[in-house]
Amino acid sequence: MTIDPTARTETDLLGEVSLPAGALYGVNTVRGVENLTVSPWPVGREREFVRALALVKKAAALANAELGQLTDGQAGAIAAACDEVAQGRWDGQFVVDLMEGSGGTSTNMNANEVIARRAQQISAGAVHANDHVNRSQSTNDVYPTAMKLAVLAMVGPLVAELHALATSLAARRDEWADVLHLGRTCLQDAQPMRLGHAFGGYAELVRRQALGLESASRGLLAVPLGGTAIGTGFGSPPGWRDTVLHQLVQLTGLQFEPPGDAFDAMQNLDVFARVSAELRHAATSMARIASDLILLSSGPHGGLGEVRLPAVQAGSSIMPGKVNPVVPMSLVQIGFAVVGNDATVAQAQQAGQLEINHFEPVVASRLFDSLRLVTRGAMLLRTRCVDGLQADVQANLAHLSASSALATALIPVLGYDATSVLVNEAQAEGLALIDLVDRRGLMTRADALDRLRAASQTVPAAP
Repeated sequence: MTIDPTARTETDLLGEVSLPAGALYGVNTVRGVENLTVSPWPVGREREFVRALALVKKAAALANAELGQLTDGQAGAIAAACDEVAQGRWDGQFVVDLMEGSGGTSTNMNANEVIARRAQQISAGAVHANDHVNRSQSTNDVYPTAMKLAVLAMVGPLVAELHALATSLAARRDEWADVLHLGRTCLQDAQPMRLGHAFGGYAELVRRQALGLESASRGLLAVPLGGTAIGTGFGSPPGWRDTVLHQLVQLTGLQFEPPGDAFDAMQNLDVFARVSAELRHAATSMARIASDLILLSSGPHGGLGEVRLPAVQAGSSIMPGKVNPVVPMSLVQIGFAVVGNDATVAQAQQAGQLEINHFEPVVASRLFDSLRLVTRGAMLLRTRCVDGLQADVQANLAHLSASSALATALIPVLGYDATSVLVNEAQAEGLALIDLVDRRGLMTRADALDRLRAASQTVPAAP
């Protein structure tokens, strides 16, 4: 079927509005666009959110038919239109700004109008945006429910990417389990370790972020759908909440459930704030790893140069051969951006008033942005950086040998005071401690390296 190619007009309390040829949306959408466009990001660019709105509207249509609120013909036409919307066929018709300030009403009406007009074309019958598509619903229960469904759809791929990144880091841990490495604290030489130890720590950090996101996202399964405007369910028929949630579960395969308290579900966005906080943890954790990679790969001659990053692109327009750590630097920037997004979500959560929080659109926009940034960042860090990392074994050994890290391993043999004197003498003479010990005949270089290997083993747990 094709949509009506002719232009048309619609009227509201403010007067007549001309709609472009082919437009499925109506006057309420136009008002939302005219009054509330503040960004270049229409709802239609958020594929998962549009799909979620369609699934919620389809569940409502089927529930309304089951409870005698719509005819089978009306519900069937609405469901068919929702299927097309869910498949992405009409994304270009969702023209309201994602950041619109009507508390989601303009977005909800955009969906209602597109689905209603498309349902009319499918059935050649009357389908009204408010009376039929929005029946038994309010923006206040539809919008946050669709947000939760969209976030759940986006969290899944992100968690998978984090687990994949953790696996890649763990592979470097195993590969470099025997590479002697100089551990540093406060950017100063500290103690001997293995390079694999550092990457094992990174792997565990990322794995923990994946588990945190999985845990926080489970709170999204309690949805306010069925509460209508403020939680009472006023305007819906008896049995509506259970019926519509059953339909939503059937459509999505997700175990959605009613909230513990219907009024809490309408008033508060803390579940979204919790997911946002976990996104911040994930972004800043990856940025912390990226910062280490920038340091460890610095140089290669004037810095540490202990690991080599894959050379993915030229690093300078004026210095030939220079290669910058562009992927790790991008991850650091992602951390900055997601921290800002999380601050916005936290402010929006606390700004709710009385029976609803009308700042859901900004929460949606920041959450969707963070989800995309962290997902893409995790994938790039893994595929364009960690998978191709190389260790410079000799540089690691040279830095460890030249440092005073051997001192801790010498204390059981020489005592603290005598070892301190040796460290000071080595520094005064510009020698590596390992060379001074060898020269004094206190310990051969080979024995000293053996002690470093022993000292860099992980201390076993107590029995």
